[in-house]
Amino acid sequence: MSKRDTADGVVVIGLGRFGGQVAESLTELGHEVLGIDEDAEIVQKLSDVLTHVVQADSTDEEALRQIGVAEFSRAVVGIGTDIEASVLTVLALTELGVQEIWAKAISAKHGRILERVGARHVVFPESDMGVRVAHLVTGQLLDFIELDDGYAIAKVCPPDDLIGKTLTELGLRSKHGITVVAVKRAGKEAETALPDTVIEHGDTLIVSGPTKKVEQLGERQGFPR
Repeated sequence: MSKRDTADGVVVIGLGRFGGQVAESLTELGHEVLGIDEDAEIVQKLSDVLTHVVQADSTDEEALRQIGVAEFSRAVVGIGTDIEASVLTVLALTELGVQEIWAKAISAKHGRILERVGARHVVFPESDMGVRVAHLVTGQLLDFIELDDGYAIAKVCPPDDLIGKTLTELGLRSKHGITVVAVKRAGKEAETALPDTVIEHGDTLIVSGPTKKVEQLGERQGFPR
């Protein structure tokens, strides 16, 4: 994988129910994914699904270095039940200079240990939360919840083409099916969005609508004309 790919890529280590869902969701969102697992059967199963998938011992810093993990700035550690492997993997990633590490924890104590060895984000997920974490780890959305198949609600920073316009002028609901539910300004409580609400730099929008449209808004590129 080239350095150009890793700029937008994510390493996902531990491809069980949670890690596998994160990895597949990231791939569906168009990101380069390097999946790593010790289990050869899991690696084989996901070889046609993920961008790249490798069988390796994630607690071995040198092994991770050899497969290019140090080139990545973001990683998700989906190892849960093997606490020692989880902690040693986060430590190895930290030593390799990976800046943003998301790690799954199975208890509060486990989570505290992960934070101490370098995990910046600790999650306590149910198996179906992988999609949400995939959105958050890429920085596309500040928060994301899929309420039903094909429909979602999210917190998002508005792309530049929305700034300085009222919701009426933007017509997001009529044109794209996106409803701005509320607007939160820095240092203030969120307020219900009104037709004459003007979107400003630094605002956080709480929006709802079709999942694909919400994701598109979160890409900071606005909608196609």
